[in-house]
Amino acid sequence: MEKEKGYVDHIIYRNADNGYTVLELICDGDELICVGTFKNIEQGETVEVEGDYVEHPVYGTQLKVKEYKIVPPEDAASMERYLGSGAIKGVGPALAKRIVKKFGSDTFRIIEEEPERLAEIKGISEKKAREIGMIAEEKKDMREAMVFLQQYGISNTLAVKIYNTYGANIYGVMRENPYKLAEDISGIGFRIADEIASKIGIHTDSDYRIRSGILFTLLQATAEGHCYLPKEELLDRSSKLLEIEKELMEPQLANLMMDRKLVMKGDCVYAMTYYYAELNCAKMLHDLNISVEGEDKLLPSEEIHMENKIRRIEAELEIELDELQRKAVMESIKNGLFILSGGPGTGKTTTINTMIRYFEKEGMDILLAAPTGRAAKRMTEATGYEARTIHRMLEINGALTEERKSVNFERNEENPLEADVIIIDEMSMVDLHLFQSLLRAVCVGTRLIMVGDVDQLPSVGPGQILRDLIASRQFPVIILQKIFRQAGESDIVVNAHRINHGESIKLDNKSKDFFFLERSDVNVIYKHMVQLVSEKIPRYVESAPYEVQVLTPMRKGNLGVEVLNRILQQYLNPPDTSKAEHPYGEGVFREGDKVMQIKNNYQIEWEVVSKYGIPIDKGLGIFNGDTGIVKEINDYSQTMVVEYDEKRQVTYAFAQLDEVELAYAITIHKAQGSEYPAVIMPLLTGPKMLFNRNLLYTGVTRAKKCVTILGSSRMLEEMIANQSEKGRFTGLRERIKELGVEGNMNEKSIMVDKGTAFSEEMSGM
Repeated sequence: MEKEKGYVDHIIYRNADNGYTVLELICDGDELICVGTFKNIEQGETVEVEGDYVEHPVYGTQLKVKEYKIVPPEDAASMERYLGSGAIKGVGPALAKRIVKKFGSDTFRIIEEEPERLAEIKGISEKKAREIGMIAEEKKDMREAMVFLQQYGISNTLAVKIYNTYGANIYGVMRENPYKLAEDISGIGFRIADEIASKIGIHTDSDYRIRSGILFTLLQATAEGHCYLPKEELLDRSSKLLEIEKELMEPQLANLMMDRKLVMKGDCVYAMTYYYAELNCAKMLHDLNISVEGEDKLLPSEEIHMENKIRRIEAELEIELDELQRKAVMESIKNGLFILSGGPGTGKTTTINTMIRYFEKEGMDILLAAPTGRAAKRMTEATGYEARTIHRMLEINGALTEERKSVNFERNEENPLEADVIIIDEMSMVDLHLFQSLLRAVCVGTRLIMVGDVDQLPSVGPGQILRDLIASRQFPVIILQKIFRQAGESDIVVNAHRINHGESIKLDNKSKDFFFLERSDVNVIYKHMVQLVSEKIPRYVESAPYEVQVLTPMRKGNLGVEVLNRILQQYLNPPDTSKAEHPYGEGVFREGDKVMQIKNNYQIEWEVVSKYGIPIDKGLGIFNGDTGIVKEINDYSQTMVVEYDEKRQVTYAFAQLDEVELAYAITIHKAQGSEYPAVIMPLLTGPKMLFNRNLLYTGVTRAKKCVTILGSSRMLEEMIANQSEKGRFTGLRERIKELGVEGNMNEKSIMVDKGTAFSEEMSGM
C-alpha cells in the first residue's frame, strides 16, 4: 500500500449516510484524488492516507484509501488553512488568519487548553471563545475514539456509528461488554462483536458472550422464517455457535427472561419482540372479528335481499358466480374479518370484483393493497381500482423502531386508515411485522378481507400468517378449488392444480402454454435458455426479453442465480461503449441491466421525474423483491440510478450496491406475488428439502402465458411427489386460539368445494 500526507483542499462528493467520499488532497503542491470512507473529515484538515493507486478510465489516477488518520497541522500555514476551512463553526478565513498571527505554532494548544485566551483577539467575545474551544474538544474526542476503535480492526464507517451511539461512554462499553454493540447498533452483529471481544481479551464463557450468542441464534432463526425456537434446538444451535457446553447456557436463559429479552411459552423460546408481536396480532384480530349481524341472526328476508343485490351485480358484470363464490361475497358482507383462498383459475378475482361492486353500491370507502409493487399492479389491472403496496397505504416514514425489526408508519392506532373496507391480496407474502403494522391501522368496525393462496411459499420474513389464520379455525374462511372453464383451457392452471394434488403432469409438449425440454447437460441448458429468453419466447408471448423471467430454486451451483445471471447478462445486455458500467464483487453492473432490491430499505428516497427531469412525486422505501432497470452509472459521483415500477427512480451510492443484484434469473422465493408473461425454470438436480412440491407449484403459478421447464423429467416427478416442506416455528395460531371464544370453531368453520379434505388437513396442522 502507498502512503501519502497532505491537506484536504476540496470535498468533491460525500454520501452522508455511509461516509463514502471523493476528495482532493494537496500533497507537496500536487493534487491527488482520493476515494474511500471518510465520515468526519473536513476541508482544510491534514491527513495521512494509506491505500492503492488505481487507474480510473475517465478520471485518471486515484488513490483508493483503505486507512487514514487526521493529524494536527504542524505549521502556521496549515493551521490557518484548517481553521479557515469552516471545520470549526464561527471561524472563517479572516478570523483564522488573526488567530494564527497572534498565537503562531501554539495556536492548537491554546484552543484546546486555554480557549478563553482567544478573547484577546479583536472580534472574539468570551462566549465565542468558549464555543470554539468546545467544538475543537468534540472533534478531538472523536478523533481519539476513532484511533481507539481502529486498533480493534473496526472500519471507519462502523467506528462513526459506535461513537455517535455512545459518545464518551465508548471506552467503558468496549472494555466491559462489547456484545452490547450487537444489541444497539445496526450493522454490527454477534460475529463482529465477538471478534472485537476476543481482541479485548474477554473469555469465551463470559456471561455477556453467552447471552449475546443466544439472542443472535434467535435472530438467525427469524431469517429462516421462525418466530421462536424450541428450547433444546435453541441450546443446540447456540452451543455450536459459541463452542461451549449447553449446561453453561441454561442459567443465562433465566437471566435474559428477567431482563425482558426472552419469553418462554412452554418449551418455546421467543425473542420478546416476536412473542408480543404474535400476541398483539391475536388480540387485534379478536377485536376485528365481529359479526355485522350482532347477536341477532339476519332474518331470511334480509339474507334474500343481500342475495338479490349480489345477483343484480352479476348481471351488470355479465358474470355468474357459483354457490361458493356467492357465499364468499355474503360472508365478506356479514363479517368484520374474512379470508378468501384458492389456487389459480378458481375465481378469486371475480369474487373480489363482486365484493368491491357491492360495497361501492353501499357507499362505502374501499382500500386495496398488496405486499409488493408488482402484486399491487396486478390487483389494479384485475379490479380496475387503484391498489397500493401495504407500505404506501400505511404511509411509511422510514424511521426504524427501537427493535430495528420494523419501521414506523404514519397510519397506526392513533391515526387509522380511513376506510370502511380494506382488501389485502397475496396474504401468503405478508410477514409478522408487516401484519402487526397493518392491524394497528385498522379500526374496529372496518371490514378486513384477506385474500391469498395458502399453498404458495410462505413470506420471506418471519411467520406464516395466512396459514396460521386458517389453521386457527376462528375466522370465516372460504377456499375455492373449482377451476372455471376459461381457466381450465390453460395447462398452466391445470398442471398447477395437478402438482398441488401430487398428480403427474403430461410432458408431451402438445400444450399451448406448458412446455418441457428434457436436457441433462448444463451447457446445453445454458444454450437453450439464452435462445428461449432472447428470441423464441418473447416472440411467442409478444413481450420484451426482459419480461421473460428465469426462476430457479437455488442461489449457488451451475443452475443457481449467481451463475445464470452472469450468463444471461452476457447475451441480453453485453458490453457496449455507449453503456457505462461498474465492477462490483465478482461481476459488473451495466446500464440497461435488469436488477432487484434484495433487502428492505425503508429510508432510501425515490422520485418520479417528468420527461424534462422535473420531480413530480417522491417517497421513501424500496423493498425486497422490487425489480427495475439500471438507467445511469456515474463514476464521477460514484452513483447508480435504478428505475423501478411506476417510474420510481432511486440513486444508489456505489457503497450501497450490496442491496442490489442482477435479476435476469431470480429464486422462486423472490418471485412471490409477481406474475410474468413467461417463466423458464431449469430443474436438474438439487437438495430434497428444497426441491419440493410447494416450490414447483409456486414457480409454475408465476406465469401468465407460458411455462417452460428445462432439465430432468425424473426430478420433476420427484418434486411433485416430495411434500417435505421445511416447517416454521410460529405461534400465531395458538395465540389466536387462546383468545378465541369457546364454541367459535364450529361457527367459523372453513368452507371449501365438495370433495376436498382441506379443512381436515388444516385442522391437523
